[in-house]
Amino acid sequence: MLRCAHCGTFNRIPPPHLEGKARCGYCGAGLDRSAHPQAVSDAALARALGRSPVPVLVEFWARWCAPCAMASSTLEQVARAFAGELVVLKVDVELAPLSAELHGVRGIPTFALFAGGMEQARQTGMLPSAQFNEWVTRQLAHLRAQGRWPADERQSIRLHREQEALGSHLG
Repeated sequence: MLRCAHCGTFNRIPPPHLEGKARCGYCGAGLDRSAHPQAVSDAALARALGRSPVPVLVEFWARWCAPCAMASSTLEQVARAFAGELVVLKVDVELAPLSAELHGVRGIPTFALFAGGMEQARQTGMLPSAQFNEWVTRQLAHLRAQGRWPADERQSIRLHREQEALGSHLG
């Protein structure tokens, strides 16, 4: 699963086709197959959480935050390791303060894992790389075991509508 950085559409790209050039099925923009975490605005986060068919790991961070800078390489590793089954987004709390407020972020870095548009797990502060990878692995396994991923289709539609309303309110 790849998220178009241009329009935010989620694109299913079968693994054999990941080697060639991939284009967004909605806007035609080239898709970044590197699985790098993508920076998003308040509105883009609301849309992504409402539309994503796979879990979304969000890092709430700020440029001046030293632990956030140290977390960058670990987040890149996690994004690559779980490419296709997890989307990784970054929210700069100074540029997107509404998202930080809506999600109750009180310290940074904060990592929140969402599935079906709802927060499922949270880690405030950076763990060592191996422990952070284990945390993500454990949370994804828990989502699967609890049947919360993939989300129920009716729940996804309801959350999509709620996130669309929030997104249109944000601009």
